[in-house]
Amino acid sequence: MPRYATTDLHGCLQTFRRLVEDRLRLQTTDTLYVLGDYINKGPDSRGVLDYLMQLQHEGYQIHCLLGNHDQELLDAARGNTAATWASEPDRVRTLRSFGVQRPADIPARYLSWLAALPLTLELPDFVLVHAGLNFRLPPEAMWADTHAMLNIKRFTFDASRLQGRRLLHGHSPIPTAELQRRVNQRAGAIDLDTGCVYRLNPEFSHLAALNLDTWELILQPNSEDFYPIAHHTAR
Repeated sequence: MPRYATTDLHGCLQTFRRLVEDRLRLQTTDTLYVLGDYINKGPDSRGVLDYLMQLQHEGYQIHCLLGNHDQELLDAARGNTAATWASEPDRVRTLRSFGVQRPADIPARYLSWLAALPLTLELPDFVLVHAGLNFRLPPEAMWADTHAMLNIKRFTFDASRLQGRRLLHGHSPIPTAELQRRVNQRAGAIDLDTGCVYRLNPEFSHLAALNLDTWELILQPNSEDFYPIAHHTAR
């Protein structure tokens, strides 16, 4: 009954399906944690949500967190006109996948599913979050800083704050080689986002899954049909 974690699907339905069905060969007795950002950038945002909801309906142990792109879409659908939830091409592609022209017209079941997602999950050995935690804050404030959980890009990990548990997150794409190095080191904080959606960047362009029990890293190359996307500039 292995446990896996992955993140930042960004509309890459075919890649995610290959990871789940061909690489992980997921069973209903297994557990898969997905750390947010299901939509935008890639070709089939709605398809990703449909597949996740289908797996859950079929009894698979799929536990999903909220990502910043998901929250920004919710904000836009709720009429927050100040919310910038994607670039113009991304907005068009995402809305087209839902068959609508405005975020408010996205079917309610998708918005309700996203709105119900938690920001963190705490396991005996890992804490899971989309982007990270602001360890500079006092403990109570750190756990209340939802903006950091969804958006922080750089932080200094403090294991004492998590009672010795490791932190798993996504949000900030890193090269696959760098992720493998951190996994080999059993680092205290591990970013699982290997920029799957950036199909033009060979150092990214993979969907990563980590076996939380064996520390095996599984890398599924982007297998989508053509879609326009810019190169990603590494930080």
